[in-house]
Amino acid sequence: MARILLIDDEPSILSVLSALLKAEGYEVTAALGGEKAKAILGAEEFDLMISDIRMSPINGMELLKLAHDERPSMSVIMLTAYGSVETAIEALKLGAFDYVTKPFKVDELLITVQRALEYNKALNENADLKVQLGIKYHLENIVAESPAMQNVCDMIKRVAPTDTTILIYGESGTGKELVAKAIHAQSRRKDKKFLAVNCAALPEPLLESEMFGHIKGAFTGAAANKEGLFEAASGGTIFLDEIGAMPLSIQSKLLRVLQEKEVRRVGSNENIPIDARVLAATNTRLEQLLEEAKFREDLYYRLSVIPIEIKPIRERVEDILPLVYHVLQKETPQGQTPPLLDPEVCAVLESYSWPGNVRELENAIKHAITFAKDNKITKDVLPQKIATTTIKTTSRSHISDLDASKGKSLKAFIRAKEKEYLQQVLVHTGGDKEEAAKSLKISLATLYRKLPDAQE
Repeated sequence: MARILLIDDEPSILSVLSALLKAEGYEVTAALGGEKAKAILGAEEFDLMISDIRMSPINGMELLKLAHDERPSMSVIMLTAYGSVETAIEALKLGAFDYVTKPFKVDELLITVQRALEYNKALNENADLKVQLGIKYHLENIVAESPAMQNVCDMIKRVAPTDTTILIYGESGTGKELVAKAIHAQSRRKDKKFLAVNCAALPEPLLESEMFGHIKGAFTGAAANKEGLFEAASGGTIFLDEIGAMPLSIQSKLLRVLQEKEVRRVGSNENIPIDARVLAATNTRLEQLLEEAKFREDLYYRLSVIPIEIKPIRERVEDILPLVYHVLQKETPQGQTPPLLDPEVCAVLESYSWPGNVRELENAIKHAITFAKDNKITKDVLPQKIATTTIKTTSRSHISDLDASKGKSLKAFIRAKEKEYLQQVLVHTGGDKEEAAKSLKISLATLYRKLPDAQE
């Protein structure tokens, strides 16, 4: 429940607004005048402050400055009479989210409150994201056992420090957004926002408004000005997922944004400068859409300055078991031991075609964990369509590994199998190296010598 601090020096307005906001489900603290509000601000946390401007002896502008200094994450809405709109505009310059003129319309006020709280929530989520990005999207957290994924990681390292537009190719579920976030996390923009929009998920009018924003009255339902993602991502990164589904009419506007580095809100004649790096992704080949006249050629060349392709996991079998171990460790509560994989399960997982890629694999392992018995995952707890997979003779976990390894030295083959086993034991012990060494009946020093290979 959002907490709102309501400030006015007129008891009647305070009473009406308080009742109105409480009826909407908000927790409201009412302060009669600026002096009382100042004391409350210093002692309590709020998501939103709504304050009248003209009060004495402490006016709304002074409270705004105080809120900006002491509660920078809190949104502020100013209430003003028609005659003091200039003061309200000055308040916007000082950091107020918006202002509402008296006498106000109930619908307009409630919409402004909702927008301010959504903005506040986005700011807080972005602050959390900054912390998470530093951990979750480091390259060492991307499973890259296969040469194909190692190449992707190498590309991320190379392109992240630049502001170049990147086009990421990959089937659905391969982790295109994960790669985009990794690029952002390794870039100079890492402390700014990362905002994503799925171009296939929104109808044309809504997508245009979401990306570029709109002004009040631009269309039915546009009750207030709205900042678009390009503006909101200023200094940061905007990720356009499923770019191939973007309507041609919006493609032309996006091209102009990329070329001119400015955006025009729907219904406005004003151009607003923007500074946001663009990363795009698609699960369809844009070259094919060009031939079908469904994608602009000039936009294609603007977007695909540097392409990065993520192969489906059926083409990088080396990544399957490391991905499984990664999911097992992530889904096991802290302090508990991850379940062991039956050898037959490893062969099944490597033989299945994974049409849903990493997303399907993650869901399958979550399913298996739910039904696992005696902390062991066997074939019968896998989803049925996966459990009934015919084991391929080329499965790395099957006895026919011997056939697949023809041409390799015996030493290389044994090292590869040892590496797989070490990975599984480490997952099973929750990363506890001493426990792993005991389980393996080797010294801790020996384990550490083998670890660089086991944790590549």
